Amino acid sequence: MTARIAGIGICVPENIITNDDLAKIVDTNDEWIRSRTGICERRISTEDGTSALAAKAAKKALEAAGVSPEEIDILILGTSSPDYNYPSGACEVQAAIGAVNAVAFDISAACAGFIFAMEIVQGFFQAGIYKTALIIGSETLSKVTDWSDRGTCVLFGDGAGAAVLKADEKGIIDMMMGSDGTKGPVLACQSRTLGNFLTGTKPEIGFMTMDGQEVFRFAVKKVPESVEILLKKTGIPKEEIKYYVLHQANERIIEAAAKRLKEPMDKFPMSISRYGNTSTASIPLLLNEMVEHGMLEPGDKIVMSGFGAGMTWGAVLLEW
Repeated sequence: MTARIAGIGICVPENIITNDDLAKIVDTNDEWIRSRTGICERRISTEDGTSALAAKAAKKALEAAGVSPEEIDILILGTSSPDYNYPSGACEVQAAIGAVNAVAFDISAACAGFIFAMEIVQGFFQAGIYKTALIIGSETLSKVTDWSDRGTCVLFGDGAGAAVLKADEKGIIDMMMGSDGTKGPVLACQSRTLGNFLTGTKPEIGFMTMDGQEVFRFAVKKVPESVEILLKKTGIPKEEIKYYVLHQANERIIEAAAKRLKEPMDKFPMSISRYGNTSTASIPLLLNEMVEHGMLEPGDKIVMSGFGAGMTWGAVLLEW
């Protein structure tokens, strides 16, 4: 058995923040942001946290799949901006949607989190342990963004995307994951400083920091590399791949990946202009748009690829 996507659901905050809005709080402008990132606007939450967005996306995914919460065996939330260190966001979602029979836990693989969650579920399905899963990518990155740093604050947005996976004869064809901890400082967000009564200091929460050039070099190398690995392992030619659904980090990264793969840009759908970089949520957000626009039909082969802090990367080749 393999994992098949049975339903997709998303939730994004109502607040739309344009590039012109950001120009009022930091030294930037619409042209500067668009030309370097492809981003025009992003969503910022003022009420719902990471778990609340995740729960709303999850309910929509369950409805789309025609699956009840009680049928879920395993629930995984990928996030790098949880509301609490504990309880896990996944357990909060479990309680919110009534998935009483599910084992629930979070994973932290940053922008590769949705792909990692899918591959974890694939392992459980192949082992015959579970048959129905709910995976979610949800972020409220606005709470860990330094809004005085124009190098990062223009990039990120809030949102959540969820997918119901069912064990089936068709679905995931092959997959791969990777990590390189030596590059950890390239993209980081400190949880708390080491403060206690012995040091006489209070713990402080940090903001996200990023070496943008290094992230770009990493992504444009690892994305094509992971795709090529999958296609070589499976013997499936590029001509059979209908779409490459990549993590929406930067329009330039996606264009560079397409160039290295020698594939046309029309095989690389994008939603980054509307949502910005939503980390673990970006792939399901894009998949949802593709479903809504009738871009995917049963039997279509697609490659999904995520990459992010850690550094982490992963890719999945599947039949829709």
